[in-house]
Amino acid sequence: MIKFNLLLIVALTFFSACNSSQSSSTEALKSEVKVCPKCNMEVEKSNMHSASLVKNGTIHYFDDIGCMILWSHENDIDTTKAKVFSRDTAHYVDAASASYKIGEKTPMSYGFGAYENGIQNHIDFDEVYMKMLRGEHMANPKIRKQVLGY
Repeated sequence: MIKFNLLLIVALTFFSACNSSQSSSTEALKSEVKVCPKCNMEVEKSNMHSASLVKNGTIHYFDDIGCMILWSHENDIDTTKAKVFSRDTAHYVDAASASYKIGEKTPMSYGFGAYENGIQNHIDFDEVYMKMLRGEHMANPKIRKQVLGY
């Protein structure tokens, strides 16, 4: 009987150790996944339309530039250090220095694409910010019709 109890304790210890290492690796995988704090959607690894913003030393990633603007406005966070992923150079650039084009396909359908190099008929970040707060984005059917012409 003592041998059986000892064997049972060893077996339980072995299985619980395996189980705890599995959960810690699962936690590590979860921490690598970037989730938009505004819409709780996973930020795609391609970063195609993403943006980032630093709040209290923590970098927050957004799946759409519009989400970053709405979340920063709701939380009264300054966007002067915000970064956006540039469609033409494929890396993060300062949001304030980027050029924007409305009518792009984005994850949340706000429609603002960022470009590091100047483009025709572009708008600046201040205008994008105001348009988002006013609801003048591609997710609004009236604006979408006006921009796309149908």
